[in-house]
Amino acid sequence: MEVASTNKWESDAGGGGNRPRMRMSGREDGGNIPFSKMVFDGKRMRKAIQRRTVDYNHSVARWMQERVWMRDRRDARYLRPDPNFIVNLLPPVAYLDNPINAVTTKFIHTSTNKIRYPVNVVRWTPEGRRLITGSSSGEFTLWNGLTFNFETILQAHDSAVRAMNWSHNDNWMVTGDHSGIIKYWQSNMSNLKMFQGHKEAIRDLTFAPSDTRFATCSDDSLIKIWDFNTGTEEKQLTGHGWDVKCVDWHPYKSLLASGSKDNLIKLWDPKTAKNITTLHGHKNTVLALEWNQNGNWLVTAGRDQLIKVYDIRTMKELQIFRGHKKEICSAKWHPQHERLLATGGSDGALMFWMTGQDQPVGEQENAHESNIWSLDWHPVGHILVSGSNDHTTRFWTRPRPGELTSDKFDSSEHHDEEQISMREQEQKQSFTEPPPFRPQTASSHSKIEPPPFRPANASSLNIGPPPFRPLPMKADNQMNANEVPLFRVPMDNNPNPNHPMQRQFPPMPHQPYDGGFRPNNNNMRGNMRQNNMGRGAGFRPQNAGQQSFRPNMGGRGGGHFRPPNNPQQQYRPNMGPRGNDHFMNNDNYRGRRRL
Repeated sequence: MEVASTNKWESDAGGGGNRPRMRMSGREDGGNIPFSKMVFDGKRMRKAIQRRTVDYNHSVARWMQERVWMRDRRDARYLRPDPNFIVNLLPPVAYLDNPINAVTTKFIHTSTNKIRYPVNVVRWTPEGRRLITGSSSGEFTLWNGLTFNFETILQAHDSAVRAMNWSHNDNWMVTGDHSGIIKYWQSNMSNLKMFQGHKEAIRDLTFAPSDTRFATCSDDSLIKIWDFNTGTEEKQLTGHGWDVKCVDWHPYKSLLASGSKDNLIKLWDPKTAKNITTLHGHKNTVLALEWNQNGNWLVTAGRDQLIKVYDIRTMKELQIFRGHKKEICSAKWHPQHERLLATGGSDGALMFWMTGQDQPVGEQENAHESNIWSLDWHPVGHILVSGSNDHTTRFWTRPRPGELTSDKFDSSEHHDEEQISMREQEQKQSFTEPPPFRPQTASSHSKIEPPPFRPANASSLNIGPPPFRPLPMKADNQMNANEVPLFRVPMDNNPNPNHPMQRQFPPMPHQPYDGGFRPNNNNMRGNMRQNNMGRGAGFRPQNAGQQSFRPNMGGRGGGHFRPPNNPQQQYRPNMGPRGNDHFMNNDNYRGRRRL
């Protein structure tokens, strides 16, 4: 099984025969055109990049030939630690007596989405050709299982994807999200069914051995058993006192195991919905739980930094692994070696354990920069995938003969690969033709390009001010008769009706009141009051005597009224509908607003 660097051309252009002529998209006269500007068959070319790949086809074909004549371990071949024996490397299933061969501590590739979100769950497709990741944005991202490049992305859920699992017959995938919705998916990623399963977030789900039922657990402290064909609830398992974080169905028995935030591990009979027994082994939340393929061992991990393996035949702890410095978020048994186990911690540490040994047989302390939420082995067993809270998905494989297993990985040194992965996804989703405002045949010196917000067919010589700027003021003899001034100019006492800026408004009929004029004529008072309606803070002439002055605030008036200095008179400001005027008096008079 070889790890090789291949040159992969990222275009769909075929070779050989009568190939279409390559067209330059920048200049008509050719010249030194950047490779990224070249267009072939209507698609923009991309540079050839170095891509690491793990080719397992040769080793699998070799194993299928040799297993015919291999009787038992007497005919087994052992590898020498030398690069010359890489061609003799076989799949992990060929080394059942040597599980160390499948310890995947060698880093291969980092895959990152263009829009970065935490990766909550990772799952290989049953045939191992693609990897499906579920993120906090509710999206499914499909990655190639051989070259680890981006393939496609789809919006699967409206909330964060929390659980994902394939049926045993490899035909169906069931997922659950943070809002409690369950969805059925086919292998071509078509959604066929959706229903509300829980009121709170679904944390895990698992299929029965017959695939006719599946179980889900949620933060509502419930475990529900569903009929797969109808999507109806059959049983509800109650007994946990807090959030249920993980659940797993026995590989061939009618037995369920669940771990909860109440530090308990419970075994259930799904037929009767009764609790069989409870294991009090952890001192904190149980975050991960899985049955071994032999059906006898149950591994559990939690926030107490302990990994425990239980033997259900004796209902006792078989072994306890200590080595993580922080809480353990995920645990996964190897698909071929029943003794090998991988765990991921909240500090980004990835560790490999083997039953019978107290110390880890392999580790990467800085595999990720944050919590490792999910782990999954390739069906062949030669690659391990980890999804983390640091928005990345990383691929790990076993070292080749002659390579050291103690090479330390530092995630801070691999940010360039993350940028390449994001760039590939952006290019695959972008347009293959240049933008419409930059014509392909346009010369960079013959024509001035319009700004991006202007249409492409607009004349480049007709340059005017932006639409949000006011036009400059024109002269008196250049203004049209229908134009309206941008602002209201002050009026003088002798308006000129022929002036274009003043004829839009009628002249003011009076001078402001200065306190020295008191008309006694009722007709004159009525005419002046009629003329002052709706003009703001005017005045209201009244007869002499004991009547008081009342400024008439009309319409939207906001002016000020200042009465004469006469202590024998009473002043009452009349507030209009929208008036918010101030009343001023030199004799220490304090105006009161009428509410």
